[in-house]
Amino acid sequence: MGLWLPAIFLAGLLFSFLLAFHNPTPHHIEVAVAAPPATTAQLQSQLDTAIPGGFTLQPVDSAAEARSAVLNHDAVAAFVPATHHPQLYGAKADGAAMESIIREVFTSAAQKPGATLAFHELVSTRPGDSLGISPLYLLMGCTLPAYFLVVAMQRAVGFSRRAHVATMVGGGAVAALACYLTGAYGMDAIPQHPLALLYLFLLTQAVSLTSYGFVPFLGPFFPGAAVTLFVLLGVPSSGGTVPVDLLNGFFRFLHPLLPMGNAADALRLVDYFDGRQLGRPTAVLCAWIATGAALIVLGYLKQLRQLVREAQAGMTGYVPAPPAEDPTVELPEPVALPPHRHHFGEQLPILTGRVSGLAGEPLPATITVTDPHGRQLVRTHTDQNGEYAATGFHDGFAIVVAGAPGRQPAASRLLLSPATPVNQDFILTPGQQAVPGYAR
Repeated sequence: MGLWLPAIFLAGLLFSFLLAFHNPTPHHIEVAVAAPPATTAQLQSQLDTAIPGGFTLQPVDSAAEARSAVLNHDAVAAFVPATHHPQLYGAKADGAAMESIIREVFTSAAQKPGATLAFHELVSTRPGDSLGISPLYLLMGCTLPAYFLVVAMQRAVGFSRRAHVATMVGGGAVAALACYLTGAYGMDAIPQHPLALLYLFLLTQAVSLTSYGFVPFLGPFFPGAAVTLFVLLGVPSSGGTVPVDLLNGFFRFLHPLLPMGNAADALRLVDYFDGRQLGRPTAVLCAWIATGAALIVLGYLKQLRQLVREAQAGMTGYVPAPPAEDPTVELPEPVALPPHRHHFGEQLPILTGRVSGLAGEPLPATITVTDPHGRQLVRTHTDQNGEYAATGFHDGFAIVVAGAPGRQPAASRLLLSPATPVNQDFILTPGQQAVPGYAR
């Protein structure tokens, strides 16, 4: 069972990255052609012979209109045929690999004998992004921390669901700002525009909120779903390394659906095409965020119903599900802690308390914590002040029993949760009478 996550990575690298990148081929690349319909049809036939289905030609009335189609992001390239000096216009901002293939194909298939094809760059990339792939690494710089923050929240003690969400929002803002400042001002790889920062932040929230929403429904398998969606499928289909029109049909289908591809499109449109056609990337990123928020609410309702059923079953009819943890991280286990000595980076206590006699004197006592079925979770002893502490518990009910020599044992049933630390004190009396424990 511990090998399933490495298996997912192996399959993803072989059948996702390798499949997407090993043989980039044009697929219906739109090229504006300033020529009569008959000339355009003849050129389309020549290109279909060279690369079937590789190019879709759009006839326009003039060379100026053809150039405008590229500048407005309505076409990837423009071609103006002429007897001796045909003109080809491209946009490196749409991908250096795309531009290279277009130049090669039109030089061999569309150039007439004795003519010299002249190429004109209309939309070049930034000085800090000569190959047009730097934004991909900034997008990964937003995606991976957003995912790992969700993993970290599964181990956070004293954090409610609301605090988890607030932490992911704040952490996403920090990651987006760091990527933006590095990419825009440190490397000149993305535009110094507030919309670029906004789309980086939207990407972090789409990843973190959706991953967090998976936890109640997928349990320990949520890392596999998140990594597959946002990394193993998200990176190849993003168009960040190989332009989308050069990918096979499966990844071209995924591109407008997954967050990273839409964030990549948004950065490109903001930077090179004056923010045109931002509607789809914005809507898709917001839809992922809304989906994550809905999953979080449904997960809360699901957990609430489970706790109600457990309480109604009197601790015997319901077996709590195992916690959702990333299998690459060591799972926390219930363990005793020394009271009042908690250093930065160490686990914080979930259960604390004090054992005393009727006069308030501290007692040397044994504390035993069991699950509702009697399985011992942790056993510890009080210190010289009669205090104890323990941590590593997951959501669910537990029985805490305090016992001391010559004293009547006391027990209390508690709802333990990493999000809400509990203090449980006990008063142990001599003889047969027991004073029930009380919680604060």
